[in-house]
Amino acid sequence: MLFHSPRPPEIRKVVQALEQTAREMLTLLQGVHQGAGFQDIPKKCQKAREHFGTVRTQMESLKTKFPADQYYRFHEHWRFVLQRLVFLASFVVYLETETLVTREAVAEILGIEADRERGFHLDIEDYLSGVLTLASELARLAVNSVTAGDYSRPLRISTFINELDSGFRLLNLKNDSLRKRYDGLKYDVKKIEEVVYDLSIRGLNKEATGGVGGEK
Repeated sequence: MLFHSPRPPEIRKVVQALEQTAREMLTLLQGVHQGAGFQDIPKKCQKAREHFGTVRTQMESLKTKFPADQYYRFHEHWRFVLQRLVFLASFVVYLETETLVTREAVAEILGIEADRERGFHLDIEDYLSGVLTLASELARLAVNSVTAGDYSRPLRISTFINELDSGFRLLNLKNDSLRKRYDGLKYDVKKIEEVVYDLSIRGLNKEATGGVGGEK
């Protein structure tokens, strides 16, 4: 071992750098909610991918600040920022492909392991928390899509969120904080359903699926 005792101040310093990178990415990706932002989605995703290069470098630094076998002793130091980074990675992948990113893929994006036995890894509950944050972001995107005149996107978001909700229903969530976060998913589902219903009432869902705006 290269050091005899863990050094929380050094851990906090790296975590603060990660938090700053996450804030920069969040600011960048929030631009997709603006009217003109829909045309810039590929460019914003590409820029976010560059930020993840910085994240991987910062993660490599974080791994050197504590003994590998004491991950959960210091987990609280980086738990929040890791969940935020999972959300950002899942949002980028959704914007690019409209699919749910796997835990393994997120771990690769962040430069860490998916397997606990291999060292600094992405805890399953941190992954799930980040995905639930994605659901809230997509509910907001569905509303803003209508404002921007993109009537097909809310329909696709609705399908995605309902599949996500079905997946979470299969899980036995024992973590209290995660269960509370999951309880919020039903409100996201309802919010998106209201958007889709409004489109239906206005006849805009037919336009969205009729080939005019139905392409991804």
